[in-house]
This record gives sequence, C-alpha cells and structure tokens, in this order.
Amino acid sequence: MSSPQLSTIRTGTADDTSITLLHGFTQTAGCWGTFADILATSHPIVAVDLPGHGGSADVRANLPQTAELLAATLEPSIVIGYSLGGRVALHLALAHPELVKRLIVIGATGGLEGNEERAQRRTADDALADHLEDIGIEAFLDEWLSQPLFASLTAEQSCRQVRATNSATGLASSLRLCGTGTQEPLWDRLGELTMPVLVIAGANDDKFTQLGHQLVESIGTNASIQIIDNAGHSAQLENPTASASTITKWLSETL
Repeated sequence: MSSPQLSTIRTGTADDTSITLLHGFTQTAGCWGTFADILATSHPIVAVDLPGHGGSADVRANLPQTAELLAATLEPSIVIGYSLGGRVALHLALAHPELVKRLIVIGATGGLEGNEERAQRRTADDALADHLEDIGIEAFLDEWLSQPLFASLTAEQSCRQVRATNSATGLASSLRLCGTGTQEPLWDRLGELTMPVLVIAGANDDKFTQLGHQLVESIGTNASIQIIDNAGHSAQLENPTASASTITKWLSETL
C-alpha cells in the first residue's frame, strides 16, 4: 500500500530557494496570512497541512513518521515551523538535514525531559482528544483560543474560520500521535544540527522565550535567537511584519 500524501499549498514565483511552512496545532496551511505574503515576495512558499489538519485530515502519523512524509514531499528548502510545526521541523532537520538549508522555529521546544512529566502530558492530551471528539470543533476552538497562551491574538489574527474547517477526529489524532507528551526529548541531539538555525519567540511569551534560549544553547554556535516585540506565542500572526522582516534579514546574512 502506498504511503499517504501530505497536502500542500504552493505560492510565489520568485526564482529563489523555497520556504516550507509548518503550522501549529488546530491550524492549516492557510493560516499564515500576512507573514507568508511578505515572505512570498522574495521566496516561493510551500505551506504544508500536517497530519490530522486541513487537506491532510485523514493522514495519521507521529512525529518521526511526519518527518518521513515531509521528506517524501519536499525539495531542499528553508523550513519554518511554528509550535507543533516547530517540533516537526526539528525532527525533519535531524532525520533529513540535506532537506533543510536553513531552519527557523517559532514558539518551539525540544520536548519534555522527564519521563513522569511526559506521561502526565500524554494522559492529558489523550483526555483532551476525547473531549474534542465529544464537544466538536467549534466548541473546542472556543476553549482552545481562550487559553492564556493565545490571549493576545485578535479575532482576525486567530484565523479561527480556517481552523474551524478542520475535523474533530483529525485534530484528536494529532493530539494522540504528535502531542508534546509523545515526543522523545531532542535536547541531547540538537548539537547534531549543522545548518544555520534561527529561534524566534514573542516578547510576551515568557515560557517559550526561555525554551528558545535553551534551544540555542543546545544547538550551538550555528543558532541564534530573536525576540519579537508586541507578540506572544504566535509571533508570526501577532506581529507578522516584524517576524517576516527578522527572518528576511537573517536569511540575507546566512544564505
């Protein structure tokens, strides 16, 4: 039986290295907005629907399997991953470094380090997946977007209408297979990354700013961090111009 295919949206005609965009949980390839529009002025864009999301709603894959599906889909590119997409991007870069010319992660982590903490998170994510299937996508999004992590998103920035096109079963599968508790911690392996790496966090996101500094320390001298003002966890949505400009400048210095 053939492997499932990940759905992608390809835009831009610029004759340059393409940028691959990997979205966060409950989002789709259509949730990048102004951020992607700015990047598309200088690079072709390949926005991917991750397993359980968007056009890949029926695809079931854990994080290492998702990396392999991406490897079968992508040409070598600049890879940008946000939150869930950032964790996927780290797996891709470690498994297939030849496909990742430059790596940019936004609001990402190398995983939970303690066995007990991971087990507790898996239990919580499994319960959340059950809850999602019980209440449906609309009610779940109301709850999900009301979390403090997303409190600074405006209604327009939240991309809620596009998120609502996801299915409850697809998102539940993502929680069960790709939730943070399922991830083997990558911290001890991050030093294997040799491509230039940019870590981005919102200035108002204390948790992921701290994790961002930990990522840079774990990766080494080929990594750096940029903090985006007037932004929380979703820096690319809350301050898309500053986020995209920061990336464009960094790429001009490293490509």
